[in-house]
Amino acid sequence: MTNSGFPIPPAPPPWKLELDAIVGARLGGAAAVLLPRLRDLETRFPNTPEILAQIAWTCETLGRYRDAAGFYERAIALGLPPNELSAATLGLGSALRCLGDYARAEEVLRQGKLQFPDQREFDVFLAIALHNLGRHAEAMQLLLATLIETADDVGITSQGRTIHFLSVQLDRKWE
Repeated sequence: MTNSGFPIPPAPPPWKLELDAIVGARLGGAAAVLLPRLRDLETRFPNTPEILAQIAWTCETLGRYRDAAGFYERAIALGLPPNELSAATLGLGSALRCLGDYARAEEVLRQGKLQFPDQREFDVFLAIALHNLGRHAEAMQLLLATLIETADDVGITSQGRTIHFLSVQLDRKWE
């Protein structure tokens, strides 16, 4: 407690400030240069899920999807705070899809959708995986529903009922 009666917040973990600096620098587009720094940080602070998640994200950005998937899986298994768990789950689903493991991508993205129902990005990535699985109508229905429910565009919102009506009968022909 301080003199003012408020508790003193705990100090951040020793790796946090360095990780934040690396992530901040990465936003400038230097992912390839910063990956070795992230790997060094992980060597010094092994099994830290937040570091593993950032390595995964960086690998995914560099198109190293197999590496990304492995790091995402480790980070998720070790436990992440909810906001980082959401991003890691989406990243894992996306990386698996990029690797052609569409069924597993669908499973991960559905799990993410259930765990984080307000994060509609899961619907979009799931629709892409469903498309890859050849389930085009299901993918299109999900994508159109997401569009209707999240769009602020006046034209789309005014046509929401029609879009929904058509989305559940994409292959129907009228005479």
